[in-house]
Amino acid sequence: METPSIAEPKREQRTTRRFALRLPLTVKFPEGDHKEAQTRDVSARGISFYIDSSIAEGSPIEFTLTLPPEITLTESIRVHCTGKVVRVEQQQPGRVGIAAVIERYEFLAES
Repeated sequence: METPSIAEPKREQRTTRRFALRLPLTVKFPEGDHKEAQTRDVSARGISFYIDSSIAEGSPIEFTLTLPPEITLTESIRVHCTGKVVRVEQQQPGRVGIAAVIERYEFLAES
């Protein structure tokens, strides 16, 4: 008689701390379109956000967000990031969850 297998708990694979932040961001799609979105969480290596349209997993992505003084402990800082979409989750009609790895970032001067 076989013993039923017990599923092992899923191990956390993230190596950096995530911050549950609701921040506005501007996403630039590969076709050149710009869309407004809202973050779900942010870490030094990745971001998760909600947007109203989908993008294919593996696609390159660019986005800009402003980190508030509560995070920077100084003034607000605008950050431009480039990366790659690693997960796409349809939440509900008109709302898509996107997870992306950050490959490069630069701090932008305030205009």
